[in-house]
Amino acid sequence: MVLEMTFPQLERAINPTHDIKLFAGRANSKLAQEIADYLGTTIGPMVVKNFADGEIYVQVKESVRGDDVFIIQPLCNPVNENLMELLIIIDAFKRASAKTITAVIPYYGYARQDRKTSGREAITAKLVADLLTTAGANRVLAMDLHTGQIQGFFNILVDHIFATPILVNYIKSLKINPDDMVAVSPDTGGVQRTRHFAKQIGCSLAIIDKRRDKHNEAIASHVIGDVKGKVCVMFDDIIDTAGTICEAARLLKEHGAKDVYVCAVHPVFSGPALKRLEEAPIKEVVVTNTIPLKDTIIPEKIKQVSVAPLLGEAISRIHDDKSVSSLFGFEIEYKKD
Repeated sequence: MVLEMTFPQLERAINPTHDIKLFAGRANSKLAQEIADYLGTTIGPMVVKNFADGEIYVQVKESVRGDDVFIIQPLCNPVNENLMELLIIIDAFKRASAKTITAVIPYYGYARQDRKTSGREAITAKLVADLLTTAGANRVLAMDLHTGQIQGFFNILVDHIFATPILVNYIKSLKINPDDMVAVSPDTGGVQRTRHFAKQIGCSLAIIDKRRDKHNEAIASHVIGDVKGKVCVMFDDIIDTAGTICEAARLLKEHGAKDVYVCAVHPVFSGPALKRLEEAPIKEVVVTNTIPLKDTIIPEKIKQVSVAPLLGEAISRIHDDKSVSSLFGFEIEYKKD
């Protein structure tokens, strides 16, 4: 379910010398079309297909010489296929003499491997940054990177924007008294993100203390903060297998929480995620469309909001050499049936 929203457009003066050209890989064509609609343009013609052995073929079907090119491609499942497709598309535009190539990556895959936590591990967030640069990207537009330091892995420009304004305004549309709410970080690593969320809502903050014994498995053990009788809103960047979120929701209910809402930017939803979310004591799960929801049976409690206007405005501002940071003052209104 994608909720309808209004998002005020700013006046733009497109550079008449070098046109903006929007193209998209196959990872999230619906989001790409929404961005094109917001910008009042179309998705450029391009052939992207697989040979019989799985190799990817790309051909740009119009001239882009001297143009600013924006390629929309989240690195979601299947992440290896989508990453390789993006690299080949970038290479095609480089060889077509585009003036600038901006990789618009709503979801940056491999971001969670951003440091060595034990011996002989790869740092894939840096590897992907190097691959994008080598392929020929001049700039990256990313949304809610797993950690901010990933920007420093690049030797090209990175615009890092956040879906927080969209999620905050959705929560505000529920008309819940901020005094009755508490923003909850599902782990200590997300405290800064959740503190900003709480400040925008005007509510208090709580933290779930958890430990992780192995990949995709975490145990929530303590709640730091007062949640009794409160409407708890957990805020995170990614929901993968949903184990952490669902266990945290049960812990909050055990500590007397009235209702539990979950806001997350990237709905990875691997393995048992949807089943876990359906069975968990969660009233609503609000996610964005950085990753398409491909499952045919999506639980009613999952609400999806579009980041197309935010990405579209960022693309326009990058093209026009205007401020991107001022985007976070935008007001967004949601219309609920």
